[in-house]
Amino acid sequence: MQDAPTLNAQIKQMLVENLMLQVTADQIGDDQPLFGPGSLGLDSVDALQIVVALDKNYNLKISDPAAAREVLRSVQSISDAIRRLPPP
Repeated sequence: MQDAPTLNAQIKQMLVENLMLQVTADQIGDDQPLFGPGSLGLDSVDALQIVVALDKNYNLKISDPAAAREVLRSVQSISDAIRRLPPP
């Protein structure tokens, strides 16, 4: 499994590419909220795209809305969820 900084960088790049963000991966903070005040300004369509990309790239399945709110809080929370997955 990758170390946290490497995984965080990959997640940021995935967000920029999949969501066509107007920021670079380097401009996204590990703990910056993805949704809500002071965030990247993502919406529910973005959340769906992130869930699909996480399933495709990391086999991280998020089916419960409460779990999605928890996992999709920030790059760090996504990284933590991926690192908690059992090894393939």
